[in-house]
Amino acid sequence: MLGKGRKLRIETERMTLRPPQHSDFRAWASLRQSSKEFLSPWEPTWAPDHLSRKAFTNRVYWAQRSIANGTAVPLFLIRRSDEALIGAITLDNIRRGPAQAGTTGYWVGEKFARHGFMREAIKAVVHYAFSILDLSRIEAGCLPENTPSRRLLEQCGYKYEGVAQSYLQINGRWRNHVLYANLRHDRRGKTDVG
Repeated sequence: MLGKGRKLRIETERMTLRPPQHSDFRAWASLRQSSKEFLSPWEPTWAPDHLSRKAFTNRVYWAQRSIANGTAVPLFLIRRSDEALIGAITLDNIRRGPAQAGTTGYWVGEKFARHGFMREAIKAVVHYAFSILDLSRIEAGCLPENTPSRRLLEQCGYKYEGVAQSYLQINGRWRNHVLYANLRHDRRGKTDVG
């Protein structure tokens, strides 16, 4: 966990979650490129320079500023057994004051999908958000047809809340998203997903 004067790190059973570093560029670009067809149905269209070193450098600086300002916690998933980059998770749009909320977003490289890594990461970030950042609500959204992501969110304590029309541009089109939330003190029962 984050300690005073120490760098942000979250340890899970198999991974270290930490902010991106400049030295991650090659591993990140390689994993994103090799997973492009797997990721593109679920993500905004990549900019022409998405995989460039300059774009990655800007991403690292954004991560540093966001953490320092308390507006986001962008983390890379690093498998400890071989230091492989697996994917990323971000607790973004952190809102203080009466809201005490944030939004989770994540992606995993195709070769690491369906091995429980993202479930492990989401649970760790949820714990961090509630116990260290003192947030009360964590939100997430995904495409209605993304059954694996919906199931993952539900396994991690998120509950279905509804549909947001034309929520994000995904793969070049405005798409509806199903919305989920995880509450620190959740008294809601199980919800049925339509």
